Amino acid sequence: MSAIRRLPETLINRIAAGEVVERPASALKELVENAIDSGATRIAVTIAEGGLARIEVTDDGCGMTADEMALALERHATSKLPDDAIEQVATLGFRGEALPSIASVARLSLESRVRGAEQGWKRVVDHGQLMEEGPAALPPGTRVRVENLFGRIPARRKFLRTPRSEYAACLDVVRRLAMARPDIGFTFQHGDRRILGLQGGEGTEARVAQIIARELADNGVSIDLERGEMRLTGLAGLPTYNRGVADHQYLFVNGRPVKDRVLTGAVRGAYADMLARDRHAVLALFLQLPPEDVDVNVHPAKTEVRFRDAPAVRGFIVSGLRQALSTGDRRSAQAPDAAAMGRWQAEPARDEPSPALRSIFSGRDWSAPSPSLAEPRPVWRGSESEVLAAPQGRAEMAEELPEEAGQYPLGIARGQVANTYIVAEASDGLVLVDQHAAHERLVLERLRAAGMSEKIAASQALLMPEVVELDEPACDRLEDQAEKLLEFGLVMERFGPGAMLVRALPAALKNADPEKLLIDLADDIARHGDSLLLGEKIEYVLATMACHGSVRAGRTMSVAEMNALLREMERTPRSGQCNHGRPTWVKLSMEDVEKLFGRH
Repeated sequence: MSAIRRLPETLINRIAAGEVVERPASALKELVENAIDSGATRIAVTIAEGGLARIEVTDDGCGMTADEMALALERHATSKLPDDAIEQVATLGFRGEALPSIASVARLSLESRVRGAEQGWKRVVDHGQLMEEGPAALPPGTRVRVENLFGRIPARRKFLRTPRSEYAACLDVVRRLAMARPDIGFTFQHGDRRILGLQGGEGTEARVAQIIARELADNGVSIDLERGEMRLTGLAGLPTYNRGVADHQYLFVNGRPVKDRVLTGAVRGAYADMLARDRHAVLALFLQLPPEDVDVNVHPAKTEVRFRDAPAVRGFIVSGLRQALSTGDRRSAQAPDAAAMGRWQAEPARDEPSPALRSIFSGRDWSAPSPSLAEPRPVWRGSESEVLAAPQGRAEMAEELPEEAGQYPLGIARGQVANTYIVAEASDGLVLVDQHAAHERLVLERLRAAGMSEKIAASQALLMPEVVELDEPACDRLEDQAEKLLEFGLVMERFGPGAMLVRALPAALKNADPEKLLIDLADDIARHGDSLLLGEKIEYVLATMACHGSVRAGRTMSVAEMNALLREMERTPRSGQCNHGRPTWVKLSMEDVEKLFGRH
């Protein structure tokens, strides 16, 4: 074994660079964070070849003197920790390794001028060696240029991706930091092409919608909640406004963009019964909490954090998101497939039907019900809901139809299509409702509301208790949750090593198959394991129970049943989408219908 030796300074810097500077986006993140911490009101970013050839960041911040610039290029030198209380750090960058680490693996030009100085100063360091320094002409602020990143380190350079991929990573960094600071103006340029131009002084919601997608403002709900010293703000997309990947989830802790498992898990839990398993929410969440309750010093790039009380943070986010979504999710954010609509017309009725069909859903109305009917009220479980209990056949007599469609946001039922979709007439258009998806949501909300009440939910006792045989681990899981499930009206007990005895079902599920229900519940509890809080486990379980108790597609419903379903949808939270994130209803305005027939 070789003798212990002290490493040379150049190698120390390159090792540090390996931790801080992983790719061009990593270097860009450090430089933009420094610009933000300098008090800048405008930050301009320019990159070339995805940041591989050049990265330039210019700000109008406080600037640095010549002596401060020399000190800034030394390791572990920073102005962002005035004392040793690192747990109270309020700035983005504070390790003091960014500039010397970048300078050790690239050519770095640093120019800066403090306000009131006659001129600025410039230092150029090429792969750790000081090449030149002297006066520089520039307005107050700082300009940093990084060129030929990893140019002399081919072992690192070959691990970088294509310029296109590196550009995408740089854009993501700028978008996240710009979202965190709507008070700062940002410009981002790739080569000769300007990508972003954001004015400072915008509101958080306006900046978020501008960066993620402009339609998010119309398909999302605002969040502003407090619990103790924690505060959650931001913009969350409706469940029906979702994506196939999770790259449109932006999470911030005390103004710092992070990618944290606790936060992403909380988002997934909040949308659990409103999104399909392969779909992901679109949102930007800003969590504020005391600095001493979060450790930001757990990762060299400061992209991960550790919470002192992670379960409390998770619970706050889950409950806060659910509360916010319950105020705006009677809306449906998905439009029908216009291409499929076009295929319904075998023969064109006009010379130019295509433009009308292509624009059929432009200007569509997905707005929430009118305020008088959208006010949250207790979930309706009165006598009319009993109409949903048993099929009564199709009823089409005119005297059974309500007189005025205009008094109801979802209109009045006119019939069924394929025994699956309810057709309703509203004052301003045609409403189509998926009866199974809608009733599944209503049953879930009844179960949830019953569980939140002080008394145990109503049960329907079985004439003969039913024995359900399962394997022993499944019985153990159900037995552990039996007391909690009792609150929702499911009465069961252990009946030997490999069986459960079901004595009563929730009133909302009185026609469910006990064996299939218990099998699915046991699988759900096993799937989510011990990582979730009990309340979140129950949410998954309730979604499974609701599916067993809902009106199935293919069932004939009477007009009275259909109208009862529509009325309950109008007053039930989250009725705009089913438990799997699909829309429960869509609306065609009369103008859209007229376009189909060439009348408009």
